[in-house]
Amino acid sequence: MNFLEEKIATDGRVYEGNVLKIDNFLNHQIDIDVMRQIACEFKRRFKGVQVDKVLTIEASGIAIAVMLANMYDVPVVFAKKGAAVTNTDDKYISQAYSFTHKKMNNVFVSRPYLTKGEKILIVDDFLADGKAFGALIDIVNQAGGEVVGLGVAVEKGQQNGGRDLREAGYRLESIAIIDEMDDKTNTIKFREQR
Repeated sequence: MNFLEEKIATDGRVYEGNVLKIDNFLNHQIDIDVMRQIACEFKRRFKGVQVDKVLTIEASGIAIAVMLANMYDVPVVFAKKGAAVTNTDDKYISQAYSFTHKKMNNVFVSRPYLTKGEKILIVDDFLADGKAFGALIDIVNQAGGEVVGLGVAVEKGQQNGGRDLREAGYRLESIAIIDEMDDKTNTIKFREQR
């Protein structure tokens, strides 16, 4: 069991509807030591990969992206949801369905922040159906960039997102992959990884 699986097993709560609550250390209250370990693990797994920028989607992926980008000494770009009145420049726009919030979101990145030829590492906190990753990949493609890898802290392996992304040819690194959860016993079964 790796550090993140141990933390999930200790601090995580499983709720009805295939919901894992780990907001006490990953995405509401943030445990900096866990974030540091996640970033170090992604840096190790993507060793030798050129990264020009780290891309994520607001809001929960930002902490992971910042820690990782610091290690690469590159900028972080995060896709915003909706539109702000102060943001009037051209944007790359895509749509992502949120498994957590059960709604479709328009997501965008302002054009100046992603440019043709850049090598982009995309990271996020959770992967369920893969819609957020799909939207971010679409945005990178619109910009003419290259997706050099996908990193996720927690993949829900019983859902199709990870499988679909791997079958599409993307290099996906998941620190913890959950194959089964039981809300009645609060048990979590992790997939064996190399």
